[in-house]
Amino acid sequence: MTKPDFSLEEAAFGRGVTVVAGVDEVGRGPLAGPVTAAAVVLDPANVPEGLNDSKKLTAKRREALTAEILQVADVCIAHASVAEIDEHNILRASHIAMERAVAGLTHCAEHLLIDGNLIPMGLTIPAEAVIKGDGKSLSIAAASIVAKTTRDAIMMDLAQQFPGYGWETNAGYPSKSHKAALLELGVTPHHRRSFKPVHNILYQAKN
Repeated sequence: MTKPDFSLEEAAFGRGVTVVAGVDEVGRGPLAGPVTAAAVVLDPANVPEGLNDSKKLTAKRREALTAEILQVADVCIAHASVAEIDEHNILRASHIAMERAVAGLTHCAEHLLIDGNLIPMGLTIPAEAVIKGDGKSLSIAAASIVAKTTRDAIMMDLAQQFPGYGWETNAGYPSKSHKAALLELGVTPHHRRSFKPVHNILYQAKN
């Protein structure tokens, strides 16, 4: 089982770069809630132990690591709203969230490691796309952990305001119970109207 390491960051340092940020987003697939991105600049001398792809960690472990990352790294968390997702599309919205996260870092990054196969078009900083980056780069893994913990907390909060959709457990993803609740309880202001299951329900309701 390979774990993320610092080799991509070290390669950038070897080219004379001093500040490398890992960038990741979470929340492309859900039917509800924002898409959340994080940009993280780790201190090479103080990297938290146990960083990994957020999907491979328990919620408890992610929360503990998030607290640690926020203490020792330069971190910015940003979002794109449901309205922005519906206006642009989920890919562009996730890139907008990434661009905002990068722009909000305290130290201006000189090189970005972006999870995925595309580089957001609004970035002005040299960047490389890293497919499955959260399993390869410690900086991207840190960003994935912070983004997931943050978005899960947002969905827990929204679950209390809009009970019945199971957001506290499904985080807005299209689980069987979430889709059943959509049919039964209808569409909330936090649902992505451009997403097919939501769109179809609205279309049926209209007709």
